[in-house]
Amino acid sequence: MVKLLRTNKLQKLSKVLVLALSLSLFSCGQKENIDQQNGKFTFGVWTTADAKKSDADYSKEFKKYKDGGIDEVLINTQTDPKLLARLVPLATKEGLKVHAWIMAMNRPNDSVALQHPDWYQVSKEGKSCFDNRPYVDYYQWLCPTKEESRNHVLGLVEGLAKVEGIESVHLDYIRFPDIFLPISLLPKYNLVQDVELPQFDFCYCDACVSKFEKEHHKNPKNSHNTSIDMEWKNFRLNAVKAVVDDAYKIAHKHNKKLTAAVFPYPEMADHMVRQRWDKWNIDEVYPMIYHSFYDEEIDWVGYATKQGVADLEGKPTKVNTGIYIPGLKSDAELKEAILLAKKNGATGVSFFDGNALSDSNLKTIKSVKASL
Repeated sequence: MVKLLRTNKLQKLSKVLVLALSLSLFSCGQKENIDQQNGKFTFGVWTTADAKKSDADYSKEFKKYKDGGIDEVLINTQTDPKLLARLVPLATKEGLKVHAWIMAMNRPNDSVALQHPDWYQVSKEGKSCFDNRPYVDYYQWLCPTKEESRNHVLGLVEGLAKVEGIESVHLDYIRFPDIFLPISLLPKYNLVQDVELPQFDFCYCDACVSKFEKEHHKNPKNSHNTSIDMEWKNFRLNAVKAVVDDAYKIAHKHNKKLTAAVFPYPEMADHMVRQRWDKWNIDEVYPMIYHSFYDEEIDWVGYATKQGVADLEGKPTKVNTGIYIPGLKSDAELKEAILLAKKNGATGVSFFDGNALSDSNLKTIKSVKASL
């Protein structure tokens, strides 16, 4: 009897110890998860490289970013792998991660592409981006359907993906030309865009029309109203997705991630630029939530971030909110934008661009980062 009582006491004591240990482990694990979440919130900046700039000047620039709380730089080297390879160790030495930023479907002054006029997108009016560019002269859009043009872009992606030390290949302009401009830009071009205008509606090149006809047994040029022809719209959404998905395979083959700068949230991107990024195979998206472009208040940063996060629910793709520095009225707004992005599910924020970041901005970023 005494032995039985002693055994029961030992069993109860063991249960208490196990419970205490479990609670302790749970508490530590919970704290670790919170710490990891805080640690994952990153601060980045887009910047364009200049091959003429010295290594010393770049080291100084990268140090300035790091001292100001920046964790990563997204560098546009005009798809030059050699320049990128030169800058990666300089940035890494200062403690920054590097992403290779590439203008994808929009390829201004691409010396290879310019030798192939048939690679360029064609408007509903029948005019090619090769020599008739919508909105601005640097809008020189390649067709995502035509095998030669898409392979050219993917070849550039691979060239960057091979560079040692980068975190990702970062796609930009991975879409069609704007069928609708952000509302605040319309007066600049003296435009009213209440409907889809043919001069801004792309791509009606022979390759796109032929492939669409083969799949859907109709010619989009004969459509009564292409703006409500969902097969034609999805065809173009899928053409962009196919390029992204192939780029994803290439990046991962070289043990790099694939990321992209995208329009604010999927429905909006779909409507404005034929871009449905919640359908893509991609590691992280950087929606450009430039509230001033859309005549919105600062709280729209939170709204748009939340929309994108919700559309990606259940998927591994992360959201990193893009913030437009010139559109902010004060450092107080900068702080609010960062906190709104984090509150609504972003895993980081990135700023456009490095040249626009003042010493005061960097001081604010560093302060906010320390408070998270």
